[in-house]
Amino acid sequence: AIGQIELINLFKKAFEKKKIKISQILLTLEDTEERRRSLNAKETINNLLKMSVIPIVNENDTVATSEIRYGDNDRLAARVAQICNADCLIMLSDIDGLYSADPKKNKNAKIIKKVIAIDKSIEALASESISSYGTGGMITKIKAAKICMQSGCDMILTSGMINNPIINIIKNKNYTLFESQSSSLNAKKQWILNSIATKGSIMIDEGAEKALRNGKSLLPIGVTAIEGNFNRGDAVYIINSKNKRIATGITAYSSLDAKKIIGFKTDKIKELLGYVSRGEMVHIDNLVYQAE
Repeated sequence: AIGQIELINLFKKAFEKKKIKISQILLTLEDTEERRRSLNAKETINNLLKMSVIPIVNENDTVATSEIRYGDNDRLAARVAQICNADCLIMLSDIDGLYSADPKKNKNAKIIKKVIAIDKSIEALASESISSYGTGGMITKIKAAKICMQSGCDMILTSGMINNPIINIIKNKNYTLFESQSSSLNAKKQWILNSIATKGSIMIDEGAEKALRNGKSLLPIGVTAIEGNFNRGDAVYIINSKNKRIATGITAYSSLDAKKIIGFKTDKIKELLGYVSRGEMVHIDNLVYQAE
């Protein structure tokens, strides 16, 4: 709390030299996961930018707990880029990119200029390379890149320990570009995909999985089991018959009511529950299919 005052004053003095106004925004993990709060944050940031005010974003450590906090600025930056529908996130660090090996231990290590998919080989490189100052080192930077790329946002990792790092990027000097290969998801589906506050799982059969692959909604008749305790409107994982997570969605029914209608046709819902929220367990507009 004391350090925040000193920190924002340093930013204020630096930007005053360029006659630029700044503001401070403190966010928690819940602010980017809960739909209404993330929209409020997006609107605030966009309005500040329209007024030519630069928002300085940091985690609100005062109210964040160990269970609901980022703990690192890498993923926080990625989530801010996500909720603002940014085209690119430039991450300045104490290392100038992702290397083929730890450059502090291997003199033959080479910088990887472009990453188009974060697979096990990339994650392995991240676990070997530890950034000296960051809370999570390269691992959290890879997690941040994954959030960005899933949202249709590129991420560039380069050194912030040099003068004019952005000009160095333009001059094609050392950096790693994590290039998204997917088109930008709409804002709602970005939130669904990147929400880690899932409250349970819905198990489905092969027929339901085929329907999801073909862009259909998840109906109760294709559900085989419910795991966890969740309410209507919560994020849940969709698990196939091989116990593989294939999608994330927003459920139209609580876990208690969902258990009563699994395996039944839609026209039986009112008879079983006494009401009909909607015919689908998870509507296609509230679902992001993730299977490879």
